[in-house]
Amino acid sequence: MASFEARERRFADASALTEALAADIASALETGLSAGRGASLVVPGGRTPIALFDRLSSVELDWQSVWVTLTDERWVDPASGGSNERLVREHLLRNAAARCNFVGLKNAAADPRSGAAAGWSAVAELPRPFDFVLLGMGDDGHIASLFPDSPGLGAGLDLSGPPACIAMTAPAAPHARLSLNLRALTDARAIAVLIVGGQKLATDERARARGPVVDMPVRGLLLQQNVPVTVYWSP
Repeated sequence: MASFEARERRFADASALTEALAADIASALETGLSAGRGASLVVPGGRTPIALFDRLSSVELDWQSVWVTLTDERWVDPASGGSNERLVREHLLRNAAARCNFVGLKNAAADPRSGAAAGWSAVAELPRPFDFVLLGMGDDGHIASLFPDSPGLGAGLDLSGPPACIAMTAPAAPHARLSLNLRALTDARAIAVLIVGGQKLATDERARARGPVVDMPVRGLLLQQNVPVTVYWSP
């Protein structure tokens, strides 16, 4: 099996990054579509990818054969301002991309713990390995809703376990959440981490040093060598 070392691409500004990353995502999806198996894209919430979503929404693809889901979600109504699903619907699932198939993580269960199995059951129906997984990263090194110091984090980062959705809680903003575990996030053909600013770049550099993965969950992503990971950065 080939091994991969995490790459880094630096851009002069956010506009150049957006254009390059949108093109790379579209190319990955087109490869999946050309193989006749449909294509799958996994995306985060947050403000950083909004410009990318806006740009990607206008790319001409066979979107009706593309499936989109989330890396993680707050356990809130999809119409809520804090919902990742709402953000993706408003910025990505429009224009040409309005024809794609979307699978959300929030479901009818009472809480994330009881809804985790149903969440993964829905996501598992997407074409896998996922054609492209896009992630953000926090200043603390979290990815998706895999936060340092969260209960259950160790299991969520265990690459020897099965891919799954898991219930998580963010220590600093204690919303109940549902997140793909690291095994699910790395069930992919390509992974990108989108970061902006000097502080995030410094976090990325710290994460590349050997150390406990639970201290910086992104470290587990960057140091694994089974799936190509590229960090896209602009000031």
